[in-house]
Amino acid sequence: MLVVEDEVPLAEAVARGLRREGMAVDVAHDGDTGLEKAMVTRYDVLVLDRDLPGRSGDEVCRLLTAGGSLTRVLMLTAAGGLADRVAGLDLGADDYLGKPFAFEELVARVRALGRRATPAQPPVMTGPGGVSLDPARRVATRDGEAVDLTRKEFGVLEELLRAGGAVVSSEELLERVWDENADPATTIVRVTVMTLRKKLGDPPVVHTVVGVGYRLGAS
Repeated sequence: MLVVEDEVPLAEAVARGLRREGMAVDVAHDGDTGLEKAMVTRYDVLVLDRDLPGRSGDEVCRLLTAGGSLTRVLMLTAAGGLADRVAGLDLGADDYLGKPFAFEELVARVRALGRRATPAQPPVMTGPGGVSLDPARRVATRDGEAVDLTRKEFGVLEELLRAGGAVVSSEELLERVWDENADPATTIVRVTVMTLRKKLGDPPVVHTVVGVGYRLGAS
C-alpha cells in the first residue's frame, strides 16, 4: 500500500504501524510523488492526505479515478465535516477518515478496503503436497499439521499459491511482500524461501527455477 502524507512524522508513524500489521508500505510526502508512485505500482490501498503540497490529494484522487485505477483510496483530512466527507467521496475516494484518528480504526478501514481491492480468494488456499493457507486466520498447514511461519514466509507462500504453479520472480516477491525500502540486491528473498522450504518439510514443494524465480509444485 501507499501512504501519501506531507506531515513526515505522521506518515512514518502510520507506515511503521501498518508494517507491524504485516503490510508492505511505501511512502510519499507530496502529491506529485504520490501520483507518480500510484501510476507506476498497482497498490491495493492508497492512504491519501487531502491537503498536500504541490498536487493536492483531491487532484491525485481525481486523476487516479479517471484513469481507471483499481487502487482503493482512503482519504485523510483535518476537515471532518459532512460536506468535506461528501466532497472526498465524490472525487472517487472509497472511504474517508478525519484527523485525528485512532490507529486501530485506520487499520480496520485499510484491511476492509484491501479485501475489496484484491480478487476474491477461496477461504482456504490449497497447493501441491497437502499445503494449505487460510489468509483470514493467518494459518498455514501441510497434511493437516500446522506450520509456524513468520509474516514474510507467510506472505511468500501466499504469493506462490496465488500464482497457481507459475514462476514468481524474486523481484515480484520483494515488491509484493516487502516494500520499496528493501534493497533490490538483498538476499532476503532467497533466505526467506530457504527457511519456508525447510519449514514445509519433505518432499519439497517450493522449487527454485534458476535465474527466473520460484514456483510451487509436487516436483
